[in-house]
Amino acid sequence: MPDLGSMTRFTTFAAAGALTLVSFILIFTWSGWFVLPFALFAALTGMGIYDVTQIKHSILRNYPVLGHMRFFFEGIRPEIRQYLIESDQDEEPFSRDSRSLVYQRAKGEEDSRPFGTRMRVYDAGYSWITHSVAPVHIHDFDFRTTIGGPQCTKPYSASLYNISAMSFGSLSANAIQALNTGAKLGGFAHDTGEGSVSRYHKAGGGDLIYQLASGYFGSRAADGSFDPDKFRETASLEQIKMIELKLSQGAKPGHGGMLPASKISPEIAEARGVPMGKDCVSPAAHSAFSTPIEMMEFIGRLRELSGGKPVGFKLCIGHRREFMCMVKAMLETGITPDFIVVDGTEGGTGAAPVEFSNHVGMPMIEGLTFVHNTLRGAGLRDKIKIGAAGKVVSAFDIARALALGADWCNSARGYMFAIGCIQAQACHTNHCPVGVATQDKTRMRALDVGHKSERVARFHRNTMEALGEMTGAAGLHHPSDFLPHHMMLRQGDKSMVEAKDVYGYLPEGYLLDDDAEDFNGNKNRWSRARAETFAPVEQI
Repeated sequence: MPDLGSMTRFTTFAAAGALTLVSFILIFTWSGWFVLPFALFAALTGMGIYDVTQIKHSILRNYPVLGHMRFFFEGIRPEIRQYLIESDQDEEPFSRDSRSLVYQRAKGEEDSRPFGTRMRVYDAGYSWITHSVAPVHIHDFDFRTTIGGPQCTKPYSASLYNISAMSFGSLSANAIQALNTGAKLGGFAHDTGEGSVSRYHKAGGGDLIYQLASGYFGSRAADGSFDPDKFRETASLEQIKMIELKLSQGAKPGHGGMLPASKISPEIAEARGVPMGKDCVSPAAHSAFSTPIEMMEFIGRLRELSGGKPVGFKLCIGHRREFMCMVKAMLETGITPDFIVVDGTEGGTGAAPVEFSNHVGMPMIEGLTFVHNTLRGAGLRDKIKIGAAGKVVSAFDIARALALGADWCNSARGYMFAIGCIQAQACHTNHCPVGVATQDKTRMRALDVGHKSERVARFHRNTMEALGEMTGAAGLHHPSDFLPHHMMLRQGDKSMVEAKDVYGYLPEGYLLDDDAEDFNGNKNRWSRARAETFAPVEQI
C-alpha cells in the first residue's frame, strides 16, 4: 500500500510542480499574463528541489516548501507574542504597562489610568509605599544629590535619575546624540558606557560620566593597557563630571567581550582609541590592578589624574566576601571611592550569553542592600554615595531603591524606550527596527535627534514630578527621606511586612565591633576577607 503520510508531506511540493507545468502551457494557449504565476510556481518548485536535496534541515527534507512556514512563524514569534498574546503585566523583560508609562511620559501624554489597578495586590511579591494623612506639597522637582567624598575637590550635583551606561557602538550615533542632548535639556547625567567619549556625546553637550572598563577605551595604550596621559586628556573634558571604573555589569558579570574588526568603524576607532582592522578585546579582568589595595590605589590615581573629579566604581555583586575585601582595602589605605554603582543581574542593554543573563550575578535589590549595609557596618556609608541600576523606569522604582539605601538611580532601557525602542530585542543583530541599537546608517536615519532628545528630557521631567508627588504623599519633603519602613511587601497571600524587616538597615560599625551581633553571616565573611587579596583566606 502507498505511504499516505509521505504523499501528504510532499503534496505542497507536488502541487507547486503541477501548477508550474499548467501555467507554462497556458502562457502559449491562453494568455501571456500566465508568465507571472509561472514564475511564482517555478520558484516554489525550485525551492522544493533544493529542500529535498539539502542536508542541513531535516524538516525541509521531509516537508519541502511547506516546511518554510515553520521558520517564518518562528521568526515572527516575538512580535506575535508581544502584540497579540502577552498581557499588559507580563515582564519579558519589560511589561507593556511599564513601556507604555515611559512612552506616555516621554511624549507628554496623559499617563493616568481609570478603573483601578490591574496589578494582583494580594499576590506574593506585591509592594507599595505607605502614605500619610498629612501629605506635603512639593514645588521643586529638581531632586539632586552631591557626589564627592572627603578626597574629592570637584564634587558633582547629580540628578536622582540619570542615563545608565550604553556605549557608542552598541547604540547608534543618533541615539547617543539624542540621549546626551536630552540630558543637557533636562539637567542630568549620561554615562558613556565602556566605549568612551564619542563625537556624538560631545555634540550633545550634556554632563557625562566617563566609564573606564577593562579595555581602557579612551585611555588605552597600544598594548591594551592603561595609559595615564591619555586618561588625563580624556578626563579633562569639561563635559565629564565623574569617572566610573567598571568592574562588572548586570548583563554579563565576570564576562569579557570582543568587538570584531569587521564592526569597528572609523568613528568607533576614534572614540575608543583602537586601530582599524584588528579585533578589539575587553578582558574579563582589569590589568591595572589585581588586589583590593591596588584597586583603591588606582582609584586614588584616577582622582588625581582627573583633577579631583569624583571617582567611583560599578559592579554587579557576586562573591560578597570580595566586596568586603574592597571595603577592607578602603579602611587600610584610607582611599575611598566617591560613589559605588550597584548593577543588578536584571539589568543590561548589551547581548550576553543566556546563562549569564539568567543565572550569574545578584539582583539589584539584594545587591544594593548588601552594599549599603556593608558600608554601614564598616563606618564608611557617610563618605560614599550609592547609585542603583536595574529595571528602574518609574517613580516607584526610584522610591524603592532610595528607601533600600541608594542615593540615586540610573536607567538604560528606560531611556531607550524614551527615544523609541519597542523592545524588539534585536540589539545584537544590527537590525534594530527603530534605529536605536544599530550601526546601519539607513536604519539610524529614522531616529530624529531633535525630536527624540525632547522626549528624553520630558521623560525625565515627568518621572521626577511623579517621584515628587509620591514623596509628598508619604509626608516627606525629599525623595532621599524614604526609608525601609515606608515600604510594605506582601510575602504570601495573607501576610505583609515592612521592608525594614526584610531589607532593614544594619547598625553603623557593627563589622568593626567584635562584640556586635552577626547579621546574615556577614561577620563571618568579613573575617575571611583580606585587603591584600581577593582570594578567600582558606586559599592564601
